[in-house]
Amino acid sequence: MYSGAAAAAAGSPRRDFIFVTLGPEEVVGVGGYNNSKAWRRRSCWRKWKQLSRLQRSVILFLFAFLAVCGVISYTSMGETWKSMTNKSLDDQRTTEQEMPRLKLANPAVLPAPQKADANHGDYPELSLQKPPKPPHVHRGPSNLQIKAPRRDTRLKTRHDTMRAVEELVKADKIEKTEKSIISWRGAVIEPDQSTEPPSSKITELEKPSSVAAEDQKEPVPINERQLAVIEAFRHAWKGYKDFAWGHDELKPLSKSYSEWFGLGLTLIDALDTMWILGLKEEFEEARKWVANDLVFDKNVDVNLFESTIRILGGLLSTYHLSGDSLFLEKAKDIGNRLMPAFKTPSKIPYSDVNIGRGTAHPPRWTSDSTVAEVTSIQLEFRELSRLTGDEKFRKAVDEVMKHVHILSGKNDGLVPMFINTNSGQFTHLGVYTLGARADSYYEYLLKQWIQGGKKENELLEDYVRAIEGVKKHLLQRSEPKKLTFVGELAHGHFSAKMDHLVCFLPGTLALGAHNGLAADHMKLAETLIETCYQMYAQVETGLSPEIVHFNLHAQKGHKDVEIKPADRHNLLRPETVESLFYMYRFTGDKKYQDWGWEILQNFNRYTRVPTGGYTSINNVQNPSNPEPRDKMESFFLGETLKYMFLLFSDDIDLINLDKYIFNTEAHPLPIWVPA
Repeated sequence: MYSGAAAAAAGSPRRDFIFVTLGPEEVVGVGGYNNSKAWRRRSCWRKWKQLSRLQRSVILFLFAFLAVCGVISYTSMGETWKSMTNKSLDDQRTTEQEMPRLKLANPAVLPAPQKADANHGDYPELSLQKPPKPPHVHRGPSNLQIKAPRRDTRLKTRHDTMRAVEELVKADKIEKTEKSIISWRGAVIEPDQSTEPPSSKITELEKPSSVAAEDQKEPVPINERQLAVIEAFRHAWKGYKDFAWGHDELKPLSKSYSEWFGLGLTLIDALDTMWILGLKEEFEEARKWVANDLVFDKNVDVNLFESTIRILGGLLSTYHLSGDSLFLEKAKDIGNRLMPAFKTPSKIPYSDVNIGRGTAHPPRWTSDSTVAEVTSIQLEFRELSRLTGDEKFRKAVDEVMKHVHILSGKNDGLVPMFINTNSGQFTHLGVYTLGARADSYYEYLLKQWIQGGKKENELLEDYVRAIEGVKKHLLQRSEPKKLTFVGELAHGHFSAKMDHLVCFLPGTLALGAHNGLAADHMKLAETLIETCYQMYAQVETGLSPEIVHFNLHAQKGHKDVEIKPADRHNLLRPETVESLFYMYRFTGDKKYQDWGWEILQNFNRYTRVPTGGYTSINNVQNPSNPEPRDKMESFFLGETLKYMFLLFSDDIDLINLDKYIFNTEAHPLPIWVPA
């Protein structure tokens, strides 16, 4: 170390140095700083000990709460991703399983009806769930897997609009409400089916190419008129549930029921209506009855036609909409029990079947069956064959159509009303009508052709020829408004009588024109639907009678429509509303919706029973006393209100008419497409 003297002696400039020595106490003494881990731990602990017991408790609680929240969030997210992954894998595995006739049972085309929760005040909003894109269908054996889609992946939550609707309708505020409800998806079409009858050629169900595009569409709101239909249905269902549960038909005035077959006709007829309207609670309640109480093994005679269109058709339709195999199993059961009707010398089926004993017979008073009844069961039995792979159902009904196709006794395509089950020949020749006993023969000619992929040309030929026969023999114009109507022909004499049943025709004509038939079919449909509307508008209650007669000559003080005392009853029939639905769907003309709205209001005004249900009436000409009949037909829920709801919807995919065909009881069945 240099000293100051040495530096001076060396001649160097003088420099002063200060030496500092630090002791250990100055390094680690109190108030000193040390960044070691041990020192930091001791400092934190001192601060923690300085906190009060309450402060320490609060801090510990907050840490524990955050930890629990983190665990829950992690679990929830993990389950969500896991369920999405598992669903995809499950769907993939399902499509690869072997099936007996077809690749897949037709899955649900509408999302499951949604669960309702109480919600007060203004209309609540419904939660919208886009349906998942269907998995790709791989080719495989031509089999049918009778398996419903997973219910837990289809059911989603939804707010309850129904209680709010009930209050609003009672207060007459529905028309004033401006707020609309967002609906669950109307109809996302899943795989369509094969055109061919069940055979080894059928290998799978192909998904239409439009599915992906439809999946991207914006949801269509449920509007106020649709909400009014939902409220009407719930009111009718309340009466049925309270006074007629499990029985065929409600008698709303006497708060009791009537039986026809003892098979819960109203309940089965209404199943697909509830699904389409989104009434999950009511649907699930009805499903439980079908599962636990619907038994076909009973000693009872049923009408082949009515059982087919209402029960078999209703079960098949509900199976297609919901994907629930319960309904297909029940459909197979009733289908097999109806087959004895075809054991006749001519293969023209008997009208009545004992579904418990397996026997069949004609009506007690005749060996004839009506032409409409034996030719309006084909859509249902053909579809049952396609689903089960059992060709006996389709063979039986196709044989009937082939036989009628070649029969003599027609008049330019028009058929008589009766056919003998022994000889297989038409009887009561010379009488031609599109009303009772013949109406749905013409309807099913067109609809079978559409159902089968437009390949069965005999059906189309018979339909087109029949429409030409209608134009030639049955069309006339009334006075004073010159309404075009369809009358009847009896042994060469024209009658200006028209059943309300004939009002199916405008919708059928429009459906044919939509599927490529002559444009004049649509023009005729437009004139006839005007006539059907006038059958309501020119009546005092605004409700049509069962039968009208048209004035062919102008008379002072007379309307176009005349009503005889025996014909002035109204049974809550659907035919006019059905045609209004088709006309609006194909033209977009809002007047058809307005006409339907008038009819619904008049049903509410003159047929609604305060304690629940609606009743048919005896006198549509007496607004002060329409003379209620104390009976609500099953088709009011199965057809009339369903067509009302669809008429008021602006969603063309809510039962897409390019993918579904309605049977004569308004139960939609899929149109087949080639594999």
